[in-house]
Amino acid sequence: MDLGLKDKVAVVTGGSVGIGLGVARAFAREGAQVLIAARDGARADREAATIAREFGVKAVAQACDVATAEGCGALIAAAAKNFGGCDILVNNAGTGSNETILEAPDEKWQAYWDLHVMAAVRLARGLAPMMAKRGGGAILNNASICAVQPLWYEPIYNVTKAALVMLSKTMATEFIPLNIRVNAINPGLIRTPDWVKTATQLAGPDKAEDYLQSVADEHAPIKRFGTVEELADFFVFLCSPRASYAVGASFFVDGGMLKTI
Repeated sequence: MDLGLKDKVAVVTGGSVGIGLGVARAFAREGAQVLIAARDGARADREAATIAREFGVKAVAQACDVATAEGCGALIAAAAKNFGGCDILVNNAGTGSNETILEAPDEKWQAYWDLHVMAAVRLARGLAPMMAKRGGGAILNNASICAVQPLWYEPIYNVTKAALVMLSKTMATEFIPLNIRVNAINPGLIRTPDWVKTATQLAGPDKAEDYLQSVADEHAPIKRFGTVEELADFFVFLCSPRASYAVGASFFVDGGMLKTI
């Protein structure tokens, strides 16, 4: 299926590793140009160079922390300088948390709010006008199944991802007259380097795979983790003209993990 993404410009935050990198590579595979943002500029540069070499597209990296206004500004400026704007924005940068409500300080709440919510606000504010001038586009926010089915040990993550889902719905209503479609994705268990690292730390290198399988057995009726590539393909489809009637929705990619309808 031709997704109609050739020569489109996709901006992907958290794009140098894990889900973000998988999404950037999937866009490039479809012929799109990509701008990947990450705090680790050296790693982002390496991955951008690899993408350009493998897929024959323009791929640029921008070192920035999108949890800050300055970092968002740098990414917006990079999109304008290198591509004259963009057609697609994937707000993917984020990370899990581990705390209790009674013990977590205000500073931790604020840090996750800035990373998961304000980054999406600031980047949309800067990039959506550029998208509109190019004829429209798509914004996809990577939330989490924890936005609606929370895990007890990460209340800050749960709350800020829930806020990102609501932001997506509100943004969709505001941006549809600009011909910009906004949606959210709520992934379940996706095998990322972070999950492998956590399993290794908790169970040891010899038992990491057993630990991951036990997590999948407990939470996912499909009894396995999803791959980054499986999720990335869904991201790219939703950002393509082939998904042109998908607006203001939240899509679950979770192997049946969600327990409600």
